[in-house]
Amino acid sequence: MSKNIVIVESPAKAKTIEGYLGKDFKVASSYGHIRDLPKGDKAIDIKNRFKPTYEISPDKKEVIKNLKNLIKDADTIYLASDDDREGEAISWHLKEVLKLKDENTKRIVFREITKNAIQRAIQNPRGIDYDLVNAQQARRILDRLVGFELSPVLWKKIKTGLSAGRVQSVAVRLIVEREREIEAFQAKSSFRITAQFEVDGKSFQAELPKKFETKSEAEAFLKACLEAEFTVGNLEKKPAKKSPAPPFTTSTLQQEASRKLYFSVAQTMSVAQKLYEAGKITYMRTDSVNLSEEAMRSAESAIKNEFGDSYHKARKYTTKSEGAQEAHEAIRPTDFSQPEISGDRNEQRLYELIWKRAIASQMADAQLEKTNITIQISNSDLTLSAHGEVIKFDGFLKVYMESTDDDHEEDDNQNKALLPPMQIGQSLHLREMKGKESFTRPAPRYTEASLVKKLEELGIGRPSTYAPTISTIQKREYVIKESRDGTPRKYQEMVIADGEFRESTKTEITGAEKQKLFPTNIAMVVNDFLVEHFPNVIDYNFTAKVEKEFDDIASGGQDWQDMIDNFYGNFHHSVEETEQVSRQDVNSSRFLGDHPENGKPVTARLGRFGPLVQIGDNDDEDKKFASLKKGQFIENISLEDALELFKLPRDVGMFEDKKMVAAIGRFGPYIRHDGNFVSLKKEQDPLSITEEEAIQLIKDKREADAKKHIKTFDENPEIQILNGRWGPYIKFGKNNYKIPKGKEAEKLSYQETIEIIENQPETKKKGGRFAKKK
Repeated sequence: MSKNIVIVESPAKAKTIEGYLGKDFKVASSYGHIRDLPKGDKAIDIKNRFKPTYEISPDKKEVIKNLKNLIKDADTIYLASDDDREGEAISWHLKEVLKLKDENTKRIVFREITKNAIQRAIQNPRGIDYDLVNAQQARRILDRLVGFELSPVLWKKIKTGLSAGRVQSVAVRLIVEREREIEAFQAKSSFRITAQFEVDGKSFQAELPKKFETKSEAEAFLKACLEAEFTVGNLEKKPAKKSPAPPFTTSTLQQEASRKLYFSVAQTMSVAQKLYEAGKITYMRTDSVNLSEEAMRSAESAIKNEFGDSYHKARKYTTKSEGAQEAHEAIRPTDFSQPEISGDRNEQRLYELIWKRAIASQMADAQLEKTNITIQISNSDLTLSAHGEVIKFDGFLKVYMESTDDDHEEDDNQNKALLPPMQIGQSLHLREMKGKESFTRPAPRYTEASLVKKLEELGIGRPSTYAPTISTIQKREYVIKESRDGTPRKYQEMVIADGEFRESTKTEITGAEKQKLFPTNIAMVVNDFLVEHFPNVIDYNFTAKVEKEFDDIASGGQDWQDMIDNFYGNFHHSVEETEQVSRQDVNSSRFLGDHPENGKPVTARLGRFGPLVQIGDNDDEDKKFASLKKGQFIENISLEDALELFKLPRDVGMFEDKKMVAAIGRFGPYIRHDGNFVSLKKEQDPLSITEEEAIQLIKDKREADAKKHIKTFDENPEIQILNGRWGPYIKFGKNNYKIPKGKEAEKLSYQETIEIIENQPETKKKGGRFAKKK
């Protein structure tokens, strides 16, 4: 039996660390949190200063039993969970449950899984930091109180099964308010003037700094330019520089991985966790941009070896966030001499992104020369401008350039063009001048990454909470993430070229969205209810203030029970006051008008299976219902659009002597044929889908089903061998079973299938922090 036991929370982490320690050490895993607050109202004793009761998770009882056997004869137990509040709480729970003694229990922390870092941690142990434990407890208890008391209110007043969370509800509010801002936005048009000039066979673009508000103004200017001469009025060259961005924090990694790699926030954290546990990068939950002296020296060596001395510039970054812990480090590679790694493709891509960002942060500025040219128009006081940029020394740009969320990158790129040589007073040949109608745009819908950025700007949430917050609001169907097609819009364009004026009307696609966050109808109703009755809980500043109080608890500046007491009194009073609110008073239905033919009222409201429109009163025996389409909202659907929905179900045509019917159900639009249902494609509309398109959908579904089905058995039709996303598998009842390697699915006999089912253990779901951060 080993004399020294090290307990971490992840088996992958345990395997890596054990390779760095000698034969006197055994590394074991707790598989995340071993206990938590139980469900129900017995978890928190509110009258006894919010004292929590914890219980061991059922799937962790065997883990605890094994750990107890392991530590029985050990001289020293090292608790080595992650170096943050959640990790500190895991160590504390282990100490309590395993009944560890202070004299032979040591807490060790490290921010990277390397041999030096692990050995340093062993040599510099400490005790459990109870301030960090209390900060984690305060967050867990406060969030449980809010969810436990608020969710039943939503069940009673709006719809059964709803739930609310402190940070999640604020995130939903941001998305709802942005959607309403977009809905209310009125686009204004103006005319942008651009010109193409030619000098010594080389062309460049210039632009009029102002826009014309009307077509007549733009047209008059363009026609005047038919007779004009153009000369260089002023030419200004000046040096400029660009500096690299700091190394990644959790938030900036999530944002940049979204922009450059198209990762979701959850995917970024999952891949980063694997890189950390394999010893490739430092800890991935951090709000610090600091690099250690050792890391800076390592980066300097790598830069000078790869690019030369002139490319290096040591930089110390400091974090603007008040709660950031500068003793922690930014996310960086553990070995700067390794620009690439082997293994999983996504791990390679994310590692390369982290390496480039960190190495660039220690590189020299890029040296630029910017050229600004003013072009005079002989018959106008207005002038055109052209801008160019030349990189004199690439510096950090040799490695990395930060992306942005800006939709106007094309305009920016034009300002970085290389301009041909010119002199003041030089005449210019106009090839073409264009006046194009453009429209103002509303603020963009949030992506996962831009929502993280907004939450961070508001001081809401911390590195460990961004990913689970965004995942939760999608799982609870308050928010959906999807791409949506744009709509055609006409615009005017006028051009002068070769001494002639031409104008035309063209069409562009506007409003197309790629992987954006959209609120659902239920999100809007719940948000409005919470804003009206629980303004503090959903207030941005108040939520940020609560986060700051958690930081104060973590630093020993505030008592966690006092903090919760200050919050709970007013909150609980608001909960009690909602008892007076009737379900009818909650704004979940809207009168749209009377039906033009029968005079019955038409309303939009939330139904059991989602938003719908209804013709007739609730007590009307002949009342009719229709589900809203994607993108339609209770609060702004018109009577005309609502009546369109009642054209469904709609007969589309016949196929194989049976009727095809288009309709909208709980899971979206579909075609019903011969008792079977086929979902419509994203771009198809149940009101306009043709007979040919419906037939093709049915045929495609049959073909997919045929490929999925491999084999069934007469002895027991419930047992099926199917083709899945990850290959063939056995399905029996509601359970799925893996087919062992070396077995061909098509050749499996009934007896072999039974043996696989009986011999395959049930997979246990690993809970706790190892699987998911709170």
